Amino acid sequence: MDRSTTGKSASATTSGPRVVDVLVPVALDRAYSYRVPPGMDLNPGDVVSVPLGPREVTAVVWAANANPDPRLHNRLKDVSDRLNVPPLRDELRTLVDWVANYTLSARGMVLRMTLRMGEHLGPERVRMGVRLIGAPPQRMTSARQRLIEILSDGLLHGKSDAAKEAGVSAGVIDGLVDEGTLAVEPMPRALPPPAPDPEFAAPDFSPEQQVAAQALRDLAAKDAFQVALLDGVTGSGKTEVYFEAVAETVRRGRQVLILMPEIALTGQFLDRFASRFGVRPLEWHSELTPRTRARNWAQVAAGEAHVVVGARSALFLPYADLGLIVVDEEHDQAYKQDEGAHYHARDMAVVRAHIAKIPIVLASATPSVESEVNARKGRYLRVPLPSRFGGQHMPHIEAIDLRREGPPRGRFISPPLAGAIKHAVERREQALLFLNRRGYAPLTLCRACGHRFACTICDAWLVDHRFRQRLVCHHCGFSMPRPHQCPHCAAEDSLAAVGPGVERLQEEAAALFPDARTMVLSSDLITSIETMRSELNEIAEGRVDIIIGTQLVAKGHNFPRLNLVGVVDADLGLSNGDPRAAERTFQLLNQVIGRAGRDQGHGIGYLQTHQPEHPVMKALVACDREAFYDTEIEQRERALYPPFGRLASLIVSAGDRPTAEGFARKLAAMAPRDEQIQVLGPAEAPLAVIKGRYRFRLLVKSARGVDLSGYLREWLAIGPKTKGNLKLEVDVDPQSFL
Repeated sequence: MDRSTTGKSASATTSGPRVVDVLVPVALDRAYSYRVPPGMDLNPGDVVSVPLGPREVTAVVWAANANPDPRLHNRLKDVSDRLNVPPLRDELRTLVDWVANYTLSARGMVLRMTLRMGEHLGPERVRMGVRLIGAPPQRMTSARQRLIEILSDGLLHGKSDAAKEAGVSAGVIDGLVDEGTLAVEPMPRALPPPAPDPEFAAPDFSPEQQVAAQALRDLAAKDAFQVALLDGVTGSGKTEVYFEAVAETVRRGRQVLILMPEIALTGQFLDRFASRFGVRPLEWHSELTPRTRARNWAQVAAGEAHVVVGARSALFLPYADLGLIVVDEEHDQAYKQDEGAHYHARDMAVVRAHIAKIPIVLASATPSVESEVNARKGRYLRVPLPSRFGGQHMPHIEAIDLRREGPPRGRFISPPLAGAIKHAVERREQALLFLNRRGYAPLTLCRACGHRFACTICDAWLVDHRFRQRLVCHHCGFSMPRPHQCPHCAAEDSLAAVGPGVERLQEEAAALFPDARTMVLSSDLITSIETMRSELNEIAEGRVDIIIGTQLVAKGHNFPRLNLVGVVDADLGLSNGDPRAAERTFQLLNQVIGRAGRDQGHGIGYLQTHQPEHPVMKALVACDREAFYDTEIEQRERALYPPFGRLASLIVSAGDRPTAEGFARKLAAMAPRDEQIQVLGPAEAPLAVIKGRYRFRLLVKSARGVDLSGYLREWLAIGPKTKGNLKLEVDVDPQSFL
């Protein structure tokens, strides 16, 4: 790690040893006091290295401590070093404090996200290279000969790269260095990425798109906070339109953050960005190598990265001059972080934009109910795109009533849907079968004794994955080989798969359409980002006839030949106690069916359902989005659910049921009385056991204007404290109710 210490400051020498409060990126909420050693000048925001127990950690100076506790004068430790990286701006430190206060997360854990998860912070380490400079060695071997031939151009080669290319060990290189044949030199630092060119490719907009683009240009030109909801149907060109806001921000010399729910699925997006601006944006997600991650972090902090496309964690990067935030597919559930600090990236992006006094664009074909209500009340500027680009029509949608036209026994594709797929394949068009369920079947049981295969440490059935020949728990990752006999009664060949998954659909599609080329898109079958992007390219190029996929296919992809979408189980998302079940089902199915007919304009979608009379199904078939939102908003307002009220979830877990239940009941009994707040529970969670831990939930419900975070903080301060294997998680604005 590269570090540098500043020269001696005047203030440090005149007032004696100063004290600063330092926030460390660990699960602590308070800052710790450290002495500033002579010769070092520190200010709030400086990134430093400090001793914490037996180890050194990277931390941030949070404030000067003008009145340190005199009792601690001989117990304070010195700051070790100041890192030679740009200090964290006031804007980012305010965001850390705000998120921690709102979500009841430890400030240190929120800070950790700004320091790239606390690993390898600082300038990119210098890579060493080798160059051929001297005479051949006295003793020549075949390995040395291969290496010298590769380096014969006299250019500087990376040491590890040269060894790999020549098929030799690092020792061969070191030996030639010792003999003077090769010289070791530092590799030049990678050049910063070129700036996007706003004028590289001027888009050809329709009149509707031109109006929307101008509205976003005007928004980006203002140095003021404003939320715009880019509300466009699928295929309306939302991406190209908000690119105009990006272009305006780049012209003004400021940085842009584009948040995406699934960064692994953005191959098409990166290509579209390059087509518009001439270069690709900088990426930020968990799949980056440590070296690339370090380089990208440094470029963001230095202001060299002009446009960043990233997953939710990109929100906490230390931008030098952030001028615009775009949240694509703002309705997506993937923006919710459910581990560590529980936050919703869309909502926190609005908070960061407000703190930084910059505009933010939320884009979606199916806005969240929260965003829709804010747009209706005038809090957000609605920028509509009501029709598809190029005059293409929206897909025609039909419901297939499975009660009357169900599939044959043992099948899951109904005759009407099978007939439509057959015709589509004959016309050399693509068809998509959508089922949001991974694997082959969600349940395996024994026909002889009725034994059901369940996870050993979760309250869940094991999912049959035939492609891997394993039974897998989707909650903890436990897996076992698929047995040939029942472990309970030892019956041979008695195991039966119950229900469909995408793998089973692929098997059925192969039997129904033997000449068609099929492909399964599912997260458990993807080995890397590049594999996923390659498969998506195959589909886009027309080398696949029938796509069978989970919700991965609903993430904004463009498949030119896709004209038919069949939803195998449209009711799947409605059968749970989630208050957002109807909204999520509507959004997901709308997005999936919206993949059809984007280029040729005669798309059709089929919904296999047992509830064609359900408001969600009726709204989808009628293409009446407003009717759905009217109904959903009315129900939310009547029940005082978000956005008309607020929710918080408290999850108590322990290694045994009595301990978890007992603690949850004690916690509920100590809840402060407040007429505006209702505490529901405790009740056993729908998934009562996960990873061997028994779970109980309390749900806190309040009016919208109540300081729910403050109430929770007061409650936890007087409530019982966790000890042993007890754990208490607080989730403000929960998205999952499992």
